[in-house]
Amino acid sequence: MMIDVQGLTKRFKDYVAVREISFTVGKGEVFGFLGPNGAGKSTTIKMLATLLRPSAGTARVNGYDIVREPAKVRRSIGMVFQDPSLDDRLTARENLEMHGMLYAVPKPVLKKRIEEMLELVGLANRQNELVRTFSGGMKRRLELARGLIHAPGLLFLDEPTLGLDPQTRTHLWEYISGIQESQNVTIFLTTHYMEEAEICHRIAIIDHGSLVALDTPENLKRMVGQDLVMIKCQDPVTAKRLLESEFNLTARSEGGVLIVDVPHGEEFVPKLAAGIPGIAAISVDRPTLEDVFLHLTGRAIRDETAGGIDHMRAMRRAKGRKS
Repeated sequence: MMIDVQGLTKRFKDYVAVREISFTVGKGEVFGFLGPNGAGKSTTIKMLATLLRPSAGTARVNGYDIVREPAKVRRSIGMVFQDPSLDDRLTARENLEMHGMLYAVPKPVLKKRIEEMLELVGLANRQNELVRTFSGGMKRRLELARGLIHAPGLLFLDEPTLGLDPQTRTHLWEYISGIQESQNVTIFLTTHYMEEAEICHRIAIIDHGSLVALDTPENLKRMVGQDLVMIKCQDPVTAKRLLESEFNLTARSEGGVLIVDVPHGEEFVPKLAAGIPGIAAISVDRPTLEDVFLHLTGRAIRDETAGGIDHMRAMRRAKGRKS
C-alpha cells in the first residue's frame, strides 16, 4: 500500500479544513482527488507531504508515518506544484542537478537519471537552455522530470495542467502516462478537468473537507443514472405511445424532443430506429464525472467556467432524476 489514511483531520482554530477522511492508494495506482476550491484538496496533500501537521488521525506514505517519520516520507515522494517552482535563471539540466543534490542522489546515479528524465519528457535537446526561454508546457514537463529525479515511489500532481491550452494539456498527459508506465510510479492527482480524471483508476471526491464518494470513474457515473436518449420525430405522440407499449419505457417531452433513460444508449439506438417510424434524429447523452459532482455536491466543479451548454445538459439530467 502506497498511502494509508485513517481519520485524517486538520483544524485551523474553529475551522475544520479536512474532516476525518480515510482512504488507501495502492502501488502503481493513478488516484484522482477531486473537489472545488476550498474543499480540502491542497490541505490533504500538504499533510501527506509533511508540510502540514494533522490535528487528528493517521497517515502512512510508502510505509512511513507522516508525523513520526517526515524525512523518510519526503525522500519517497515527488511533487509538481500548482504554481511554477523552477529557477528560470538556470538551465533545464542545472535545475535537475540542483534538485538531485538536495536529495543527496549520488553523482554517478544523478547523471544517469538526468539523461533518462530529459529523454523521457522530450527535453534532451533543450537541456542547456535557460528555463526562462521555455514555453508553459515545456516548463511543466521539466517539473515532472524534476519531481522524479530522485526515483520516488509516489508523485503528487497538483493541478498539473492548469493554465495550459488544450493541445499542450493533451501532450503533457501523454508524457505523464508514459512516466507512470515506464517508472511504475504511483500518481496522486488533483484536477479541475473532468476528462483528465477519466484516466484515474479510482477517484475520491471531497467537499467541505469530507469525502463524499470514492470509486472507479465508471462506478461513480452509474450513481448518477442511465444514459439519456433524445429522439426527434415527425409524430411524437405515436412515438411516445410506442416507447411505452413496445419498449416499456417512460418518455418525457422537452421542447418537442422525447427523452428516455436507458442503461446502454448506444445499444438501444438500433432497436429504437427499427421500432419507431418517422425518426428524424437520435442523440445519446452519457453520464459524466461533472454530472457525478453535481449530483453529490449540488454544483459543478467549475461553476465559474461552466458554459451554457454544460449547464443545460446538467439541468436536463437533474430534471430526469426528479421525474
